[in-house]
Amino acid sequence: MLLFPLYASVRAIETPSTLDDQQWLTYWILYSFITLFELSCWQILAWVPFWSYMKLLFCLWLVLPIFNGAAYIYDHFVRKYVKIGGTVSSSYPESQRKVLLMMTPDARRSVEYYISKHGPEAFERVVKAAEKEARKR
Repeated sequence: MLLFPLYASVRAIETPSTLDDQQWLTYWILYSFITLFELSCWQILAWVPFWSYMKLLFCLWLVLPIFNGAAYIYDHFVRKYVKIGGTVSSSYPESQRKVLLMMTPDARRSVEYYISKHGPEAFERVVKAAEKEARKR
């Protein structure tokens, strides 16, 4: 279960899209957890019938593009419970805090710099303009 994921991971690094990067990073994290679990519980798993077949089927589900299992687990489980950079200063109004929380940490830093340079009113105008533009579509 290593040859195709290795090849696909190298190929994903070379593409500009981040979707395939997410798929393969998630795969390697889950595969590491499975391996760690297996190494930690090997004495118990030795008694589980068909463990190796269950592991093989799970890894195939994670790897095969038709299933995109790793991306599914990331979207439905990991993203809900793991928030990276999920804190925003309480000095911002609630509407601005909600917008800032939806951003990546890099985008948040850029917006915070914009607010410090132009003021919170300018940011509020940008948010309202974006909401108005979104309603048009």
